[in-house]
Amino acid sequence: MDRMASSRRDLAVRASVDQGLLSAAEPVVALLDTAGIRASAAALTSAFAAVTDARVLHAFAVKAAPLVPVLRLLHEAGLGVEVASPGELALARAAGVPPTHTVLDSPAKTPAELRQALALGIAVNADNLQELARLDALVASAPTSSPLGLRVNPQVGPGSIGSLSTATATSKFGVALRDEGAREAVVQAFLDRPWLTRLHTHTGSQGVPLALMAEGVGAAYALAEEINRAAGEQRIDTLDIGGGLPVDFGSDEETPTYAEYAGLLADTVPGLFDGRYRLVTEFGRSLLAKHGTILARVEYTKSSGGRPIAVTHAGVQLATRTVYAPGSWPLRVLAYDSEGRPRTGETVAQDVAGPACFAGDLLAVNRELPLLHPGDVVAVPDTGAYYFAHHYAYNSLPRPGIHGFTVADDGAVTFATVRTPQTLAEIVAESGGAHADALVREAAHGHGQHGPGGSGSGGPAARLR
Repeated sequence: MDRMASSRRDLAVRASVDQGLLSAAEPVVALLDTAGIRASAAALTSAFAAVTDARVLHAFAVKAAPLVPVLRLLHEAGLGVEVASPGELALARAAGVPPTHTVLDSPAKTPAELRQALALGIAVNADNLQELARLDALVASAPTSSPLGLRVNPQVGPGSIGSLSTATATSKFGVALRDEGAREAVVQAFLDRPWLTRLHTHTGSQGVPLALMAEGVGAAYALAEEINRAAGEQRIDTLDIGGGLPVDFGSDEETPTYAEYAGLLADTVPGLFDGRYRLVTEFGRSLLAKHGTILARVEYTKSSGGRPIAVTHAGVQLATRTVYAPGSWPLRVLAYDSEGRPRTGETVAQDVAGPACFAGDLLAVNRELPLLHPGDVVAVPDTGAYYFAHHYAYNSLPRPGIHGFTVADDGAVTFATVRTPQTLAEIVAESGGAHADALVREAAHGHGQHGPGGSGSGGPAARLR
């Protein structure tokens, strides 16, 4: 993110207060910088265009920001989508993304999901050999235009966040290439299936260095070359190299860059870009993270053990990963006054807490910031991916409204609604409000059938049958 982007953020914070998006009635809101998103999409496409003339589908990983207007914006910027569930596919279709720009990946696809994808002509990457056997029957039963592939795990090792590392020895994803007999089985699977034309791998994630990502891609490329030699023709015509470019959460810098990664791949796996293979990428976090900001009002301030605490309306319901694993997912916190202007002055070590009813609901601990006051605004940048679109309903806290913003040359900020704030009525509805008497009626029914004076088997065990 450059200075212009951080300046746009400051203007958007001020405008959020001035225009009432953030207020005592709506004390938390999420913002998306649409110019920043477009810039990241352009940086991705240009980085790969600079190293290859091959056809490349850049498929945005919907899991990173499952929001229909975001998917539409990225589609208009030339990107496709990678989906991993019926829900994500429904969002992509609602956004107008065509099947030819859609890739289905998931370790647990049902027969119904596969049938739908094949009927629509969506590209499918099978996760394992059992899924290939399932596809055998489906492909034989009905013709399909879907490109079909297989995901492999190169087992090159983990990054610094084990729970996100997909290329470990025991990862649940893909066929583990270094397991005994696995590589041979994969080669044979392609030789047996002329319709199997893609190879998929995904090594990248937050905490994984670029060199390890490139090593995983190199392993998939080497396997594709081996399969094509064994087939006596180019059976594999497309390599899906996944995504997972890490994000710098410690500053406004966008590093590493797509250009750095594409350049590394060109140096270490040059055959990838010589035009023989079509390519698919599946970046998510790196496209959106830097362009999202959570804003929350400070409701109260206090001191405990000699350290100031600012209690805000943004916590575990939005920044779930940060609250539960702050070492792996640190976030910056920026201080603004009640009018949305950056706070200046001497900094004080203080905690920034969320609204949830447990002690660990903290966005930042012992963080040096200008002293916060009630009514001030805290901004949490770098949250455009996996944060405010992945709500955690602790304490039945509502999902915040999400707004995209643009900034004119004169500094005027215009907002567009991406998602409206969740209402209390919607919380009640999704929590069974329409069935309030269901368990009472069931209990009354059970008592009438099996209670005292009933037909001989009225104990607790009978009522639970």
